[in-house]
Amino acid sequence: MRMAVFLAMKICPPMIPKPIEKNSYIHEYKLKSRCHIVLPSQESPSSRRHVLVGSGASLVAILTFNGGFSPLPVWAEDESNGQEDDEKGVVGAIKSLFDPNEKIKSGKVLPKAYLNSAREVVKTLRESLKEDPKDIAKFRRTADAAKESIREYLSSWRGKQTVVSEESYAMLEKAIRSLASFYSKAGPSAALPEEVKSEILDDLNTAEEFL
Repeated sequence: MRMAVFLAMKICPPMIPKPIEKNSYIHEYKLKSRCHIVLPSQESPSSRRHVLVGSGASLVAILTFNGGFSPLPVWAEDESNGQEDDEKGVVGAIKSLFDPNEKIKSGKVLPKAYLNSAREVVKTLRESLKEDPKDIAKFRRTADAAKESIREYLSSWRGKQTVVSEESYAMLEKAIRSLASFYSKAGPSAALPEEVKSEILDDLNTAEEFL
């Protein structure tokens, strides 16, 4: 019997109580309170509903927060692309302003000065032909503007190799020749017949299509 008690004491030595310190007790209490887990079977129905509602509200808040701010990178990218497009447009406008040439509807690149001069001839000569000869003051004003634009056009571009092969040049030359031929035969004060006027207007319209 003594042998059995001795072996038992050797295997499981008696626990010697240690003095309980105040700080260790508080620390142990905090650990227990942090690690306290409530099993599902221990939760009341009301507490489970509270947890579910709280979790759902948190989830909605997170989704709303993320959803509200997720488009920002897209907006930033759109704004950046818009700024780049604006900058390209400004640069293109500046280059076009100082470029001596201009691309026309057909895709050809012609001197801008020629195009401006030719367009002015089309505009002023058309206005002169459509003006009522009975309104002498207005007719004279439009006729003088047409003569001035024709004179500047011919002095600058007549026979120039850069434009003589252009359709607009050929049609303007034809219109000017028809007008000069009529007045050289009928006199400077003669009324332009409707047939000649219509033919010149058609030539002007064709020339404008190539400008």
